[in-house]
Amino acid sequence: MLTFPTPPPILPPHETAAQGMKVTLFIPCFVDLMFPRVGISMLQILERLGHTIDCPEQLACCGQPAFNAGYWDEARSVALRVLERLQNSEVVVVASGSCGAMLKVFYPELFAGTPDAAAAAALAIKCFEFSDFLVTKLGVTDLGARFPAKVTFHDGCHGLRELGNKKPPRQLLSKVRGLELIEMQDAEVCCGFGGTFAAKFPMISTAMGDVKCASASETGAEYIVSNDSSCLMQIQGLLDRQGSKLKTIHLAEVLAQS
Repeated sequence: MLTFPTPPPILPPHETAAQGMKVTLFIPCFVDLMFPRVGISMLQILERLGHTIDCPEQLACCGQPAFNAGYWDEARSVALRVLERLQNSEVVVVASGSCGAMLKVFYPELFAGTPDAAAAAALAIKCFEFSDFLVTKLGVTDLGARFPAKVTFHDGCHGLRELGNKKPPRQLLSKVRGLELIEMQDAEVCCGFGGTFAAKFPMISTAMGDVKCASASETGAEYIVSNDSSCLMQIQGLLDRQGSKLKTIHLAEVLAQS
């Protein structure tokens, strides 16, 4: 388990949180490899709120790439290791709407009709995307964060459509000091990444991403915020190619600022 020095709990007096829990963080492979600050930010925030964190290093992929490509047997073999490691967790917080949807929505489908169906269903109930966990489970929206900038928010497809996670990230952003949220016209439109979709259909993926970048740029925002690093990776790559000054940042990184 990775541990980082953290300050004393910081919680505004008007906010209340659930009693300290043992929270298992599921850090997706792409976050672990390319966006470690996202996971560190989540850990620091949850520890500040008084929770004990378990961050199992032996877990990486949830099996979604194989699942989305139709290789369900291969996906099941990867997912089984995740299922076994997380089955005794009190609560599982996922650093991605995409992977969160895999564990919460698609694991029960993947393991349906197998001896592990009941375990998959039990795990699904305990899984939360990060922003949803803070707002819905803990009842926390104000973390005392400060981020003086104009931002716009991108809704990742899985977090929005599979998890119905529209309001929680915006509720959290509304409490950040100095932050101005400017909604883009195409906030709910896909950025074109879609994991294997971007590899199979690069021209379509790029065209979709360009539409997203243009919509975000029209707001005059300095940052695009999302709760899915995979979307931000796609968007930032296109912005860099365009020479745009617009930057991307994960919601957890904004909330960890003080």
